[in-house]
Amino acid sequence: MASSPFLVTCITCHMHSLSISVGSKGFTCDKCREIVRLTEKISELETRIQTLIEDSKNVRASDTALDATSSGSPIHCSVPVTSPLQHGNWVTVRRHSHGSKHRSSVPIRTSNRFSPLSDAPTEKPDQSALVISDSIVRNVKIETPATIVCLPGARAPDILANLKVLANAKRKFSKIVIHVGTNDVGLRQSEITKNNVKEVCELASTMSDTVICSGPLPAYRGDEIHSRLSSLNGWMSKWCPQNNIGFIDNWTSFWGRPDLLKRDGLHPSRGGAALLSSNMAYSLRQTDWLIRPSASHLTSPKPVNSQHIETFSPRYHAIETVCSPS
Repeated sequence: MASSPFLVTCITCHMHSLSISVGSKGFTCDKCREIVRLTEKISELETRIQTLIEDSKNVRASDTALDATSSGSPIHCSVPVTSPLQHGNWVTVRRHSHGSKHRSSVPIRTSNRFSPLSDAPTEKPDQSALVISDSIVRNVKIETPATIVCLPGARAPDILANLKVLANAKRKFSKIVIHVGTNDVGLRQSEITKNNVKEVCELASTMSDTVICSGPLPAYRGDEIHSRLSSLNGWMSKWCPQNNIGFIDNWTSFWGRPDLLKRDGLHPSRGGAALLSSNMAYSLRQTDWLIRPSASHLTSPKPVNSQHIETFSPRYHAIETVCSPS
């Protein structure tokens, strides 16, 4: 007949268990035994870690001693150097070590890639123009010395915030070209967009004697966006000349030319970027308030020396291109 289980108590956790083979004296449950095993394992690991720390300190001390020895005076060997021995026609020659020859360091040319946004005034600040916009001007290059600031996805308030940074730094420009409105029409708030454009132009007028608004391009992204951009272009073409702001009529140049836009129907293609560059370069040479580019200047822009400078704004990745005549 099998023995019946009886109640035993763990001497560690004082929990009760049923057992048929273990006596009640000195009983330890499985959980407590596992805890003891893990505790011993932890103690063993702590000992090994302490040993490794001490070994690491010894290695560092040895490296420090070696560095101090190598940086001191050279150690001369006390063994005299024997001269080559002559044995008939044979000569015993010592082996020479092929040590690495000292190479002169090549000077590295350094420059501050954030200098266009620095507080320090640049050389001849009144001779350079500023072109600021969203990603529409990413590939714009003009012959006139200018700083092109591209803020992908930016709306009028974002351009206003960047102009405030330059205004606080006392930056002045010969002319300022602003291309804005493409991303604003998506908000479907025409009056707010117009007020934002006015604020941008008013602030730009305090930084330059000549401010030019570059009109939007006819986007092919549906009838609603196309209609809103057309309405914004018509308003800008009237408001800008009335307020001593230049205006570039890009709508006429790009109208009926879908090949001048990329597949997204919004950003200019390579040919469109060349045409937009030509329009802006033409506007920088004019003094009329209403600038309607003629066919005589619609040629590829001349080569320019461009230096791409990438900086970071709080919301957008700003790409700046500093253009100078080649």
